[in-house]
This record gives sequence, structure tokens and C-alpha cells, in this order.
Amino acid sequence: MNTAAYVPVRRSTDRIESIRGLDLHLRCWGDPALVTPDRPSLLLLHGWMDVGASFQFLVDALAALEGPSRFVVAPDWRGFGLSAAPASDCYWFPDYLGDLDAIVDRIAPLGPIDLVGHSMGGNVAMLYAGVRPQRVRRLVNLEGFGMPRTRADQAPARLAQWLDDLKEPQRLRPYPSLQAVAERLMANDPLLPADKAAWLAPHWARPAADGSGFELLADPAHKRVNPVLYQVDEVLESWKRITAPLLWVEGDQTETGKWWGHRYSREEFHQRLAAVPGPVHKRVLSPCGHMLHHVQPQALAAALAGFLA
Repeated sequence: MNTAAYVPVRRSTDRIESIRGLDLHLRCWGDPALVTPDRPSLLLLHGWMDVGASFQFLVDALAALEGPSRFVVAPDWRGFGLSAAPASDCYWFPDYLGDLDAIVDRIAPLGPIDLVGHSMGGNVAMLYAGVRPQRVRRLVNLEGFGMPRTRADQAPARLAQWLDDLKEPQRLRPYPSLQAVAERLMANDPLLPADKAAWLAPHWARPAADGSGFELLADPAHKRVNPVLYQVDEVLESWKRITAPLLWVEGDQTETGKWWGHRYSREEFHQRLAAVPGPVHKRVLSPCGHMLHHVQPQALAAALAGFLA
């Protein structure tokens, strides 16, 4: 049975910016006139296989606490949502950093921002706050755990895997209807309410060009393995340069073992956080898995409101 979709409280507007040769989509709530030194632009960075619209529930919950008094921007990363996809065989962090730096220049040319990132977006936010510390006033990482440590001797096999991937066209699973997309979202996260899944579905998917149903708003090339190994030591050197206070938020039901097995644990991540020189505040939301901003927007908004203030 179809469920009535969530009704947004704070309406957003769409903005297209030409960034590094690509048309990137920015979802905006409010306008720059709301910016003050104590309440700068709030930039929300989504994770892998997500879109900026996913932050709607959090934006609404934050407005319920503070009023609609923040200028909030949530871009779709290149190759996701309504942003263009590059003519590329793979995606990597330097391009995300380049796009983010250009977006910050567009939306906040004169002052720092408050930066929130979820999952992959949290990893990008942490790197950016270390590389451009003067641009970030407050930093929030929502389950951006990073990735397992790699070794140099893994490089030949990784490159060979990438070469093999290039020979095969990548495809994303089609869905017969938006209801099927919503059901998939709830299967991935049993805590996700049906009304929110129904609202997310048309922001995650669009009608397929061949009329066969619906396809996710994502470049299939995202499925290819990255040819560049994740370099933990290089990441931590960037973290050592972070000057903004950091809020780390995780869900009590997130099972990192499903992603990495025994190769990387929560404990190792928290050991890495010791590289951040400034104050690190930690929160655990319950009951909650990886998609914090979907399942616990009110609790997350309360944590953000106190931290950003």
C-alpha cells in the first residue's frame, strides 16, 4: 500500500552552479541575507549513493528549534542527484575537495562556514577542514569513518582490478516504481519511517530513459573500484591541521563489520580521531543506524543546534 509522503516544513530552492566545468546542483534553504558572524552559512555534504535532498528532515528539525534563520546549502556531489556526471571512469576524493572549495567560494566568499558531512561527505569535510582550516568555523562528522589502512603491496592488484572493471559497463539496478524505491530504502534501513521513504524516493530516482521503470540518480561509474589506495597517514596529516571544534555523531546500531569485517573497527577510528588537535565532542544516537539524518533528525538537530551555537 502506498504511504502519504512526508511534507517538508521549510521549502528549498534549486540552484545550478558551473563548478570546474560541471553543472552542480545546490539545494538551498533561505538565502545569504540570513548569514551573520554567529550563524554563518551551513553546508551539508551527503554520502555515497545519497543526495542533498536527504537533509530535508534535518533542516526542518533544526528550524523547529531555531526558526528558519539559517542559510543552508546541500549540494549534490558530481555524478549524484541533479548534478552532472563527468566524462570519467572513476571518482576520487581530490575531485570532491576541488568541487567543495569552489562551492564554498560561491556561497561564502567573505567568511567561514559551518560544515556538516555524512559518511563519504564526512570524510571529505574532515579533509577540507584540515586543508582549508580558515574556511571552517564548526565541523560536524556524521559517521564518516574513513576506510581501512592499505599497504603499498596492494597497489598492483587494485590497479589490475580497476583495469578489469573498465572493460565492463557498469549498471545500477532498475526499479519498477517509486514505491519499489521506497521499499528498498526501508529494507536498507528498517528504522526509516514509510512517509520519509516515500518522500525520498522521487529525489533518489527518476524515470528510466527507456521507459522501463525508475533508475537511481547516480552515475553507474560510482560502482567501479578506486584505482588509488586510501592513505591513512596522509589523511591524518590533514586532520592534524584542523582548527575548528569537531562534533562526531554515530548511531548505536551501525554495524561497521558489515562493511569491513575485521579489517577496520570503530575502536581504530576513535584512535585516529586523536590526531585532531582541537576539542572533539562525541554523541551516540539511539535507536539509530548509519542514516542518522533520516531516522533521528530531531535528536541530531538538537545536537547540532547546541554545538553550532
